This record gives sequence, C-alpha cells and structure tokens, in this order.
Amino acid sequence: PQPALADAANTVPAGDREVRIVSALKDPQIVVFANLLDEAECDELVALAKARLTRSETVELDTGGSEVNEARTSEGMFFHRGETALVARIEARIAALLQWPVENGEGLQILRYRTGAEYKPHYDYFDPAQAGSATILQRGGQRLASLVMYLNTPARGGATTFPDIGLDVMPMRGHAVFFSYPRPHPDTRTLHGGAPVQEGEKWVATKWLRQGRFD
Repeated sequence: PQPALADAANTVPAGDREVRIVSALKDPQIVVFANLLDEAECDELVALAKARLTRSETVELDTGGSEVNEARTSEGMFFHRGETALVARIEARIAALLQWPVENGEGLQILRYRTGAEYKPHYDYFDPAQAGSATILQRGGQRLASLVMYLNTPARGGATTFPDIGLDVMPMRGHAVFFSYPRPHPDTRTLHGGAPVQEGEKWVATKWLRQGRFD
C-alpha cells in the first residue's frame, strides 16, 4: 500500500476527491495528508461510534486474542467493513488513495482519548516470533501499513509520535498520517505512539492494511 506520489505534486488522487500532501518522508515512508475527511464526515463518525465505545485492548501475544493493557488507555470500537454508506465511502477513498483493495483492509476503528489518555510506543505489525501471531495471520496475513485519521483537533497534546526518527505529527481535524512497514521488523523504524492528551480529548479513525483479504 502506498499513495501515488509524483515529483513536486501537492495533491494525490483518492477516488472521489484530491487529497493534499502536507509532508512526505521517504525512509521510513510516512505521509501526512490534509482534507482526507471533511468536517461532516468527522462529526458523523464520532456520533455513530459514541454509543459503542469500550476500553481499548491490545493483542495478547501468546494466544492471538486481545486484552486490556495499561499501555493503551483509550476507548474504541470497530465498524464492520462497509457497515454504513459513510464507512463504505471512506473505505473506497482510502483504497484509491493507497492503491490497495478495500477487502484487504481491517474494519475502521474509532478511538477516543480523554485528557491524560495515551498509547505508548508500539509496532502495528504482528511479530512472527510470538506464539499468538500464527492465529492472527490466518485472517488476511501480515499488516503492511497504517492510516490514522484525525476526527478533531485537541486543545493540547495527543501527537502521533515516531520516536526512532524524532517525528511528531500533530492531530488536526480532517488530516491523516500514513506509514508503511514492508516487513515485520524494528528496522522499519515505525515504532509509534499516541502522546498523552493534555487538554480536551482526541478522536481518531484507524485503518490497518493487510497482505490479503481480511475476513
């Protein structure tokens, strides 16, 4: 998965719209986009998700299941792929933007970080050395890339941090950050986290992209 970046281009096609490029790093590949989502789409995703939020979990590495982890203190929920017209439209836009099939994406996850909430630095791929990864990889194979979309602009804090390269991406409503990791290894330098929200709250929508069809 990757956007069709052209030399000196300021925008990239995303199906039903052109998306503006804010910044792009080649190694590791990290791209920040503006206007991927409009204000109405951000508001609708938040409204649809609110009643379904539960404490976020992380992968349990020994079994492939999930568990509450003190490293992740957000609340979240998942939409089924194509669950609503809005979700289907956004998924089609992401597929066009990143040149990757809709069916190879996990369901859209919505997260709320209240004041003080964070997600400590971690990798999104599944470590093949962990016993639980074999079970997870049966559904769609390995994760190859992530797209984090910001549904609001917190008053303070909440940056998406990349500690290995000293990069902080500040959350701005309608913006998104994409990063890819073509192999499940720390040398991809895609260690990342959600810094604590210092004032207000942060809402994000996350899409993970797999090698194959995710069912």
